[in-house]
Amino acid sequence: MLDIFIIGGGPIGLACGLAAQKAGLSYIIVEKGCLVNSLYNYPSTMTFFSTSEKLEIGGIPFVTISNKPNRAEALEYYRRVAFSNHLKVNLFEEVTGIEKTDGHYSIKTSKANYEAKNVIVSTGFYDIAVNLDIPGEDLPKVQHYYKDPHYYALQKVVVVGSSNSAIDVALETYRKGAEVTLVIRGEEVSHRVKYWVRPDIINRIKEGSIKAYFNSTLSAVREHNVDIETPEGKITIPNDFVMAMTGYRPNFDFLKKMGIVLSEDEKCLPQYNPETMETTLKGIYLAGVVCGGMDTHLWFIENSRIHADMIIGDIVGKLK
Repeated sequence: MLDIFIIGGGPIGLACGLAAQKAGLSYIIVEKGCLVNSLYNYPSTMTFFSTSEKLEIGGIPFVTISNKPNRAEALEYYRRVAFSNHLKVNLFEEVTGIEKTDGHYSIKTSKANYEAKNVIVSTGFYDIAVNLDIPGEDLPKVQHYYKDPHYYALQKVVVVGSSNSAIDVALETYRKGAEVTLVIRGEEVSHRVKYWVRPDIINRIKEGSIKAYFNSTLSAVREHNVDIETPEGKITIPNDFVMAMTGYRPNFDFLKKMGIVLSEDEKCLPQYNPETMETTLKGIYLAGVVCGGMDTHLWFIENSRIHADMIIGDIVGKLK
């Protein structure tokens, strides 16, 4: 019987494992993909907004040459944290069911069965894209994930969104020779865009290098063109690829299946005690981005890494 079963092998899941190990509790971290799977799937050129010390977990220094680490440096750091601390992590193993039995939890995965007194859900939000719900969205040319700009050289690319991910895609593909069109629902580029990037995209739009339609939405996608609803009416433009950088969301179906209560509005906020991170289900805790429901910008590595100590502290307190 494990003291803790941790779902998710991202930075916060690893932080929970480190805290459990330090407290002398038995645990296992189970991740359906590779180690820090979400970070692995970030764009290859991605640079963090945060400084390295704010991405540290377990008090283990994250040393980088530059002030803001990139994706490769983050992967190296979290991998070394897992290896050097001999964290108990099972990868490419998906949780398929959780049931409460005789005061503890029975967990089924794609590879094994487990028994645990407590469960920590640290599943992030990057695995399920927010859809546009428009005709043609299921075409192969429509992509919600972006890896590298070279692929889009000499192509006509429509980028939907005005967040960091959308703006990064627009600038990087433009600089690799793509003809880029931005479709932005609001009246300007989001103020949450990285402060050293926002002036760049604004200037590229002003000079005409990147075409931007504000107060506009993508309404239909076809094999060789797309429709955009603008304040001046609908327009149709030639198109090779659509990068729908419309955000991502937690796996709400999985949370509901566990019995975790979500708010009935569009935010789908899970109910939990903010002092202990325990849900309304005794012994089931939430950690990291999943705590914010659809407000995925509320929680990051830097402000949710404290969840690990909060949760383990509560579990240890119950054992006394």
